[in-house]
Amino acid sequence: MATNGNTLIQVKHLKKYYNRGAIKALDDISVDVHQGDVIAVIGPSGSGKSTFLRSLNLLEQPTGGSIFFDGVDITKKKVPDASGRMVKMNLDLHRQKMGMVFQHFNLFPHMTILHNMTLAPVQVKGMNEAVAEKKARELLSRVGLEDRANAYPIQLSGGQKQRVAIVRALMMEPEVMLFDEPTSALDPEMVGEVLEVMKELAHQGMTMVCVTHEMGFAREVGNRVLFMADGKVLEEGTPEEIFERPQNPRLKDFLSQVL
Repeated sequence: MATNGNTLIQVKHLKKYYNRGAIKALDDISVDVHQGDVIAVIGPSGSGKSTFLRSLNLLEQPTGGSIFFDGVDITKKKVPDASGRMVKMNLDLHRQKMGMVFQHFNLFPHMTILHNMTLAPVQVKGMNEAVAEKKARELLSRVGLEDRANAYPIQLSGGQKQRVAIVRALMMEPEVMLFDEPTSALDPEMVGEVLEVMKELAHQGMTMVCVTHEMGFAREVGNRVLFMADGKVLEEGTPEEIFERPQNPRLKDFLSQVL
């Protein structure tokens, strides 16, 4: 995957400590995400991968460091406006530009799939209802679920729900998609259908950061791979570098267990 070089997210010296620093979930992480990047974040359980991902849109509040998104440090309470005047930082506005897909689908059970998809664009972005419905049906068609628009979440399989969760995030027209182990709660036979949707997004140029246990996906789709352990990024590189020429002993040990 090629990128156009524009830095979309810049993480500088990110820290997340618990128990007054006794537990360092994130320990001085600096990473740049460029437009068009597909970054796979891999590593053992408890390495800080999900904490890192959730920090990118401040679902986790960092202990220290900076996160620049579109040039704005979203960890600050106040930022300069166009005239240089300090104004309150609008975190909700930035979060709208970051689609988030979790392990669990978080669909509203009492709403149809169509309603689940149109709710936020209509209420948050002020999108016209007819326009939102047309866009929702087009996205459902892209993931092979156009006939499920009027179904309820309980009537869908896990893989179908996760595909809906992905296109629901796309309804907000995000600049970047964040995936937190999106296939880990699925039965093995449903994993492939979700990964196919993610691959299609990557090929269309969507910027993506994905915490994943799916090494095949990381190897095939990612243009960069981050290996995390003990709250640190211990190695970073292309899939070829990470999987074929690992340097860090922890990475070598990890790959020997998962490949």
